[in-house]
Amino acid sequence: MKVIKLPKEQRDSLIADIRDYFDVEHGETLGELAAGNLLDFFIQKLGPSVYNQALGDCRTLVGQRMLSMEEDMYSLEWQQRK
Repeated sequence: MKVIKLPKEQRDSLIADIRDYFDVEHGETLGELAAGNLLDFFIQKLGPSVYNQALGDCRTLVGQRMLSMEEDMYSLEWQQRK
């Protein structure tokens, strides 16, 4: 699987969120490097599961849309008179 690479702005924002979380919830000051390492750990451990779930959701949605399109195409067929 490919390595998940976040844009710098998004990564910086997530690191700030992690630091804020530790400060508010645990009363601990977490450095930028430690928060970045924690983010990398979570991406490595959680990323594949979240990615696979998103693909499964996408497959379901596309399947539903394809079925709907197929039904629409059948409704366009001309009916022969007897």
